[in-house]
Amino acid sequence: MLIQQNVNYYKMAVEVKELLEAGVHFGHLTRKWDPNMAPYVYMERNGIHIINLYKTAAKIDEAGAALAKIAASGRKILFVATKKQAKDIVAEKASEINMPYITERWPGGMLTNFVTIRKAVKKMASIDRMKKDGTFMTLSKKERLQVDRLRAKLEKNLGSISDMTRLPGALFVVDIKREHIAIKEAQKLNIPIFAMVDTNSDPRQVDYVIPANDDASKSINKILTHVASAVSGGLAERKAEKEAATAPKAEVEAKTEVVAEKEAAPKAKAAPAKKAVAEEEE
Repeated sequence: MLIQQNVNYYKMAVEVKELLEAGVHFGHLTRKWDPNMAPYVYMERNGIHIINLYKTAAKIDEAGAALAKIAASGRKILFVATKKQAKDIVAEKASEINMPYITERWPGGMLTNFVTIRKAVKKMASIDRMKKDGTFMTLSKKERLQVDRLRAKLEKNLGSISDMTRLPGALFVVDIKREHIAIKEAQKLNIPIFAMVDTNSDPRQVDYVIPANDDASKSINKILTHVASAVSGGLAERKAEKEAATAPKAEVEAKTEVVAEKEAAPKAKAAPAKKAVAEEEE
């Protein structure tokens, strides 16, 4: 029920006007286009393809509903964007909704060799433990420097996924041409792919296409704002369901305590009475 409400909310929230103002409609030069993007192209102007924003708005609704369901199920959504214009925006939006993200170089085997990646993350945690328990200070100066460098490198590349203990439930990508390795790994593992797809890319590689300008920071920010809102809605639903599930248990426990108190009361009263009778007999 809540997911349906969220879907309706996103349909009302995404307006073509705001997408237009953010420059979401600007595609690439016509000579650089991918013919498979034809269904999402509105027209050509001055040698540049213009994206149909009505279709973009509809696709944001569709992707938002699917992302809300994934978030509500408790699975993580991994955000991927290593291009300069997108990395800071993605890091900010993903952090707000407590989701993992990759904004530096994509680590090869991040998904297909996830066990090895987890080992690297655990190495980072073991270094932190060394610093807390004092073991770190027993190392030589040269060794401490090497460990610090390793820790900094791991933090830069994997720090944002340290809480991701299993494969993500979905991938959200900005610029599928640039992040082609991540796309291929997700495809091998049948992980659903959500992405901003510009006119120079093949939308057939993606499960949930959001046709949009993936080069301008304003456009990226606008799309990510709606995406983050969708995920946030799913997380809110999950929290509400958990609270609803624990409420009956709390009520039962409270009733049990009340009944126990009532049963204990007559016994407490009977005890002094018995004591008085015993004294009289003596």
